[in-house]
Amino acid sequence: MSVNIKPLTDRVVIEPTPVQEKTASGIIIPDASKEKPLKGKVVAAGPGKIDEPMTVKAGDNVLYGQYSGTEVKLDGTTYLIMREADIFGILS
Repeated sequence: MSVNIKPLTDRVVIEPTPVQEKTASGIIIPDASKEKPLKGKVVAAGPGKIDEPMTVKAGDNVLYGQYSGTEVKLDGTTYLIMREADIFGILS
């Protein structure tokens, strides 16, 4: 996946996981009740700081805080830009 943005220093660009539309039993979730996803895939990562290299890289699936990052729309896709420190962990 290619994105036309290169994050600076310790910033990462994340594509959030799609919001769940239905429950496991098939009930459709209304828009007002949908929760913001808390995981996504890193599509770009900055070079890090001089004394702190980046831990995450493009392609990693990560968990982040509910109110982390700034939403940006590029080419019709919504991405989050956040600092690496806002990421809780890498999913294996």
